[in-house]
Formats: sequence, C-alpha cells, structure tokens
Amino acid sequence: MEPVYIVGVGMTKLGRHLDKSVKQLSALAIDAALADAGCAKEAIDVAWFSNTRQGLMEGQHGIRGQCALRAYGFEGLPIINTDNACASSTTGLNQAVAYLRAGMAEVALVVGAEKMNYPDKRELMFEAFKGAMDRDLGEEQLKRSIALAADLPLPPEALAAESGERSIFMDSYAAGARYHMLKYGSTQRQLAAVAAKNHWHASMNPLSHYRTPRSIEEVLADRIISWPLTRAMCAPISDGAAAIVVCSKDALARFNRKRAVQVLATVLVSGVKHAPDDAEKKVPRLAALKAFEQAGIGPQDISVAEVHDATAYGEVKHVEALGLCPVGEGGALAERGVTKLGGKVPVNPSGGLLAKGHPVAATGAIQIYELVTQLRGEAGDRQVVGARIAVAGNGGGNYDGEEAVSATTILGKV
Repeated sequence: MEPVYIVGVGMTKLGRHLDKSVKQLSALAIDAALADAGCAKEAIDVAWFSNTRQGLMEGQHGIRGQCALRAYGFEGLPIINTDNACASSTTGLNQAVAYLRAGMAEVALVVGAEKMNYPDKRELMFEAFKGAMDRDLGEEQLKRSIALAADLPLPPEALAAESGERSIFMDSYAAGARYHMLKYGSTQRQLAAVAAKNHWHASMNPLSHYRTPRSIEEVLADRIISWPLTRAMCAPISDGAAAIVVCSKDALARFNRKRAVQVLATVLVSGVKHAPDDAEKKVPRLAALKAFEQAGIGPQDISVAEVHDATAYGEVKHVEALGLCPVGEGGALAERGVTKLGGKVPVNPSGGLLAKGHPVAATGAIQIYELVTQLRGEAGDRQVVGARIAVAGNGGGNYDGEEAVSATTILGKV
C-alpha cells in the first residue's frame, strides 16, 4: 500500500468549555493542526468531521461538518461526517487514509469535536450515552454481562444503594471488570494502579482535564461509581476537539519531512458472536491482529501505546487485546509498573481518557495527537525515551458486552 503520513496535529485543552461552541472548539483545533503542518486551509483537499452529541443536544442532526468547517472557511471540498461513537475520529482517519491511497486527494483533514457539558440539559447529557448502545437490546445485553460474574463474592460497599448519576457505560465496564476478577483473579487494587498511573501522567500534560496526581490509596478511597470502579477510575465528561492533517507520499515534499509520522496501519472492525471467555474473538483483539499484520510488526515492537481507558478496566482489556501481556494479566502489568513512564511499554502517557479527558467523538484523534507528539520527541516531561513505533487502541459504543466498533492505528517514526 502507498505510504500515508500525518504532518500536522492540534487539539484544545480538555475540560468544561461552557463558553465555547462546537464550531469554536473545532476552529481552535484546526488552527493548531494547520500551524503545526505549516500550511494554509487552501492546502486541504478533503475533510472528515466527527461528532456524536450535537444532534441530540442542539438539534443539529445533519451537516455538522459543513456547519463547522464552512464557518472556518473551507469551501468547495468534500466534507464527510462520521458518527461512530467513541471511535468517530479514528473512523475518519481510517477513511482519509483510504481516500489518499486511492489517489482521490493528496491532503486530508480529520476533525473530532465534542461538546458534552450542557448544565441546563443535565438529564439529557446522561441519556445521550444510551445512543451508543442498541436501544432495543442494550438493557438485556447489560443484564447478561452483569450475570456473568454473579458468583464473584462482593464486599459490603459493592452492595450499597445506587451511587448517583452516571453514564450507563460505567455499569457495563464494571460488569466486565467483575468478570475479569472472577475468571483471572485480578483485583480492585490493580485497577487503582492503572488509574493512579494515568492521573500521574496527566499531571504532566498541560491539555488534560485533570492534572492532580492520585495515589493508589486515594483512588480506592474515592466514591464508588459502579463497583469495583471508583470515580477516579472513570473518565470525566469532557468538552474538546482535535484535528489531524494527513498527506500522500506525493504531497510529503510540501511539508517538513523530519516531523512527519507514517501511518503503518489503520484498521476498523465490528464484533462477531463469541463465547464470553473467547479472548481471541473480542472486537479489540480482532482489530489489533489485523493492524499488526498490516504493519508487518508485532506487539514486541511497540514503544508506546494510547488505549481506550474510559475506565481503568478499559485499559486492562485493551493492553491484553493488543498482546502487550497475556490475557488476564493486564492489571498486574500496571501494578508492576511496566506501563508507567519509565517502564518497558508506557501506556497512556497522555493521562488517558480517565484523566486527560474523554470528549467522545474527538477521543480517537486525541490519541493520535499524543502518539505523534511522542514519536516526534516533543512530549516534554511525559516523553517516552526513544519512541519509534506507537499504537492506539480505540473503542466505540457497546454491543453485547463489548465495544460495538474497534479501531487500531499503528504509527511509525519516519
């Protein structure tokens, strides 16, 4: 396949941007990405725009990309809208790479933008998460997931009354975590080790939603959201945006080759029917296997990873799916410090979703932003020394106890 390169990345600070619109957040990210690429907007031949919330929250159900990008000044070019839950912007990147490889354009822009916080529509904010599940089958699927770990002995705090408003995804992740504990013997403390690591990483990222380090004990002592998950183990509801400029081999000469990063693989898959304990058929594993084959490398070649830790358990399942450790050992990997900065394979040096933030449709592009920054050696205090090959594991939605869609992207230093 023809090589494709990322030549510009940009993102906003993540957090509660109550004073900014989707258009304004998009413009900030695009400004940064074009400046990083050293090009004007006229260099862009085609664009993808990723968003999941604007339809429900603002009534902007269609042409979201046209609204945001034409307001920025993009005219005449194809603008494609992608809504694929949390994998929306990696879906955009996957399509942009294919478009460039097909010779249909030379320079593409991928934008992910999400405004999640609407204080005057708080009930609707939480209802919106259900749109990334099957509205006919989702509740029954969640009940089946919870039932898988029915034999796990629970501590008193796990049997307490409902712990307040939360995304329904937290219950799904908690069910998966309990099944992992039952089957493999993983512990709540190991999940806390994942969260403490990522909060520490986020303290070194000036664009993070949270920047306060947390110890394992502090993570465990936080309020229970859905046992075994405490609040510090769960991603915040974040607003933000990110943008990526991608180019073909023929267009690379227009940009700074020394700062370009090659897309070695981009894979997007949906799930297949499988037994709950068939790890080889889980959707992030299917995506990872195809990506490593496409890139011609293996997990042992990875220098740094960004994975979809909407909760601490999310990181555990994704590091296992990527083959960074045997199935069942993802929690122990973090507890031993292997995935911490300075460890053998740092995971989520950005702070991950659970500390850096999780503006749903923008999350995949934000993972790519971090990995490009790492491969360029520009990550400052959180830099992974000698990083040469990076992988992003990004999931989207929920279907029958796992992600509805999974995207794996592998990047390499030029």
